Amino acid sequence: MTNLDQFESVFKSSDKAVFNYVRPTYTNGLIVTDLDAVHVSDFTNQIRGYLSAIDDGGLQWAALTSDDFQSVQELLEQIEKRKPDLIVTYRHLKSKAWQWPYSLGEYLDVMTQATEVPVLVVPHPEAGRAYAQSLINTDRVMAITDHMTGDDDLVNTAMAFTADQGTCWLTHVENQAVFERYMETISKIPQVNTDIAREAIAAQLLKEPTDYIAACKTEIERHKLSVQIELLVVMGRRIDEYRQLIVDHEIDLLVMHTKTGDHLAMQGAAYPLAVDLRQIPMLMI
Repeated sequence: MTNLDQFESVFKSSDKAVFNYVRPTYTNGLIVTDLDAVHVSDFTNQIRGYLSAIDDGGLQWAALTSDDFQSVQELLEQIEKRKPDLIVTYRHLKSKAWQWPYSLGEYLDVMTQATEVPVLVVPHPEAGRAYAQSLINTDRVMAITDHMTGDDDLVNTAMAFTADQGTCWLTHVENQAVFERYMETISKIPQVNTDIAREAIAAQLLKEPTDYIAACKTEIERHKLSVQIELLVVMGRRIDEYRQLIVDHEIDLLVMHTKTGDHLAMQGAAYPLAVDLRQIPMLMI
């Protein structure tokens, strides 16, 4: 390695992402159900209590019942008409397929991709799978991603949904399988010391999100927000890691990205996570 290469590496490693705190606001919430008018009222009240952290008195709620839409197109038309900035629903609207853990259902699949509105997906009210802490409050929120560095939108959203005096976990799980695949390729290059590369690459992959979360914590403390920030940066199998983290920390809400600009389908690992983690509310942004 030349002196110039060494200087460039040192310079790049010192260039750390900064965090800008901007609290998102929500004024119009839309609850989408397949319930009748009698039962939708109780469900709406439960959701309003659960999401009190984002309601400073200016959040207005509306609800759709089973009679308000008969197709995906009609649902999208209702969303366009009402122009919510937050949608709350659950898997398998107008379907009994919630009994099987294989999909989200056609309504939710389309809703999360055809609109720009964040969608909060709660456990199905008939499934009986929800963790005990689900839908009570949001004092234990977890933002999940495999690329935390520079993701201000994810952090700001997770912070907004965390109740006062609550805890927000900022988590980054580096994909162990992907890392091992690249290391297998590197091991076949004679000019590269595999042991050194493994240690150095793993350390750098975890250092960047760790530094960013530390910057988030500093900025949040500067704003004197009444939310505690916890850092979790690990390498492993994403679904297994998150499932255990949710149980260990009794998480109330997961926040994650599900949209990407160059695809019509749900982003990468977001879909298997959304399908598998059915026992806890999940905010898809």
